[in-house]
Amino acid sequence: AVVYPCLMFNVYVMICPIFYFLYRLLETDSKSLRSMNGSRRNSGSSLVSSSSASSNLSHLEEDSWILWGRIVNEWEEVRKKKEKQLKDLVRKGIPHHFRAIVWQLLCNAQNMPIKDQYSELLKMTSPCEKLIRRDIARTYPEHEFFKEKDSLGQEVLFNVMKAYSLVDREVGYCQGSAFIVGLLLMQMPEEEAFCVFVKLMQDYRLRELFKPSMAELGLCMYQFECMIQEQLPELHMHFQAQSFHTSMYASSWFLTIFLTSFPLPVATRIFDIFMCEGLEIVFRVGLAILQMNQTELIQLDMEGMLQHFQKVIPHQLDSGPDKVIQAAYQVKYNAKKMKKLEKEYTTIKTKEMEEQVEIKRLRTENRLLKQRIDTLEKVSAPCMRSAGQVTRAQEAEENYLVKRELATVKQQSEEASAQLEQAKKTISQLQQQQQPQAESVLQLERELVQARLKEAESQCALKEMQDKILDMEKRNTSLPDDTNVARLQEELIGVKLREAEALTGLKELRQQVRDLEEHWQRHLARTASRWKDSPKKNTLSELQDELMSVRLREAEAQAELRETRQRMLELETQNQIHSNQLRRAEQESRCLQERMQTLTVQNKDLHVQLQEIKRRQAEIECKVHVQVLMPWTRSGRRHPWALSIVSLGAFLDVAGMHSSMWGSYKLDDTEYHFELLE
Repeated sequence: AVVYPCLMFNVYVMICPIFYFLYRLLETDSKSLRSMNGSRRNSGSSLVSSSSASSNLSHLEEDSWILWGRIVNEWEEVRKKKEKQLKDLVRKGIPHHFRAIVWQLLCNAQNMPIKDQYSELLKMTSPCEKLIRRDIARTYPEHEFFKEKDSLGQEVLFNVMKAYSLVDREVGYCQGSAFIVGLLLMQMPEEEAFCVFVKLMQDYRLRELFKPSMAELGLCMYQFECMIQEQLPELHMHFQAQSFHTSMYASSWFLTIFLTSFPLPVATRIFDIFMCEGLEIVFRVGLAILQMNQTELIQLDMEGMLQHFQKVIPHQLDSGPDKVIQAAYQVKYNAKKMKKLEKEYTTIKTKEMEEQVEIKRLRTENRLLKQRIDTLEKVSAPCMRSAGQVTRAQEAEENYLVKRELATVKQQSEEASAQLEQAKKTISQLQQQQQPQAESVLQLERELVQARLKEAESQCALKEMQDKILDMEKRNTSLPDDTNVARLQEELIGVKLREAEALTGLKELRQQVRDLEEHWQRHLARTASRWKDSPKKNTLSELQDELMSVRLREAEAQAELRETRQRMLELETQNQIHSNQLRRAEQESRCLQERMQTLTVQNKDLHVQLQEIKRRQAEIECKVHVQVLMPWTRSGRRHPWALSIVSLGAFLDVAGMHSSMWGSYKLDDTEYHFELLE
């Protein structure tokens, strides 16, 4: 009962545009023939009468039909080579009877394999059927095609929504999608509407908008709010002040492409552009609407703005969509910036998801801990009862122990009181024994006082010595004898080095002398018994004497060598001292030269300042002379000779001042002065 009317409707919708197009072509041909015949019979008034406004509009409509017919026939070539011209034509509006085929061509839905599965999908059962049935009556409730209950429009709308809920089980059914499907069913049969809707969901970001998480809708709201903040900052601040969030008025724009917000002709024109350019037109039109109503919205509160969006703005567009579409393409839209905003939103949402995962994990742990606590409370209930009995037994045992401890404490208290009496007696005896020791204590106190006085005197003397040491250190630091101290330190180091070398040599010489003495003693012992020995022994002793003499000469040579080394060490030390003195002298010489250069520069600056002061003084004296000679110049108007005398005197005064400055002016050169005056 349902399939047959649907098929008849599909055939009707497909055939009507074709017959209408052929009728228009025949009508244009007949009109052209009539115009040619009329021109032959009457070339005057007939042509003038046929050029009325209605004929112009019909010609424009016929041209549009012919143009779109060619575009549809040559679609692939036009889409590849004339994409810009195609976009301009779509923005001007697609003719009503071409919308079905052009929409399919724009989204490439004309040859989809899923179209063959449509009839099979209608035989299946969807879990969303109840929701779809409930919302069908709310979809275009005032439109003739969907107004009546269980009408053909509602049935085909139910079929398409049910079929898509079976194809895409993740999305299933969303209420806003029914308005888009309803608009498609107004233009084309249900199978083609189903294919176009599948394409829109897959390729036009609508599937992400209608997912249960609605992540894409959140992204669109974020991008749209950033555009408002950038291009309409005052309106954005007003929205923020009134807590008027973007989703409160713009979410339906993106979910239904303005189908629930604007009149149907305006929304259809916007949907034409959406099929060609995607969601960009929604951003553009939305921002254009806000620009057109910015002045009124800034003056309203939250409720007033909601009423304005629901009632006032739709009536503004009753005149037609051209104005709002023209304003939409004046809006600044940067695709790169939208991509950047998408990345920012993804980063923000990733952080929020991580936080939500952590919160979910903590909630799960909290729930498990609560369950564990409940289980432990149930298990511990009998234990608590037995624990009460144990507690009472422990209290009785503790009371018994406390009584025993109390008896022990009483006994200890009696013993302590007896010991206290004994201690009092002992104290009285000790007090009697301490009386002879009081005098010795007083004597010790006197000695302590005297020792403290001596200590104070020694501290005063120590402080005086410290003050003297500080005074001597200050005097020592005030003495400008750094070079002498450095030189003495260097000489002291050299002397210590020479002394150390000499001591070393002396030790070695002493050791050699001791060795020689030992050899000499042995030699004397041998010579004493030489006369008693044989001649061979005498020869041996002579050889030993010669060896001894050689060793003595060797010792003398070593002593001379050490003296020479000592002398060389002294000379090296002196050379080092002299080189250090020479280096310090060179440093002082360089410092003096730098100071002399500084003083020379300062002297030159002072000379320049002195010359400047002299020049200013000369100028001041010239001004004074001029002021003194002003009465003479006034009288010179009556006596010209007086004026010349005054001028000559002024010139001589100025020249005299310059000669005093530069020493190059001569007062005797009067002829030169007169020449200058002339």
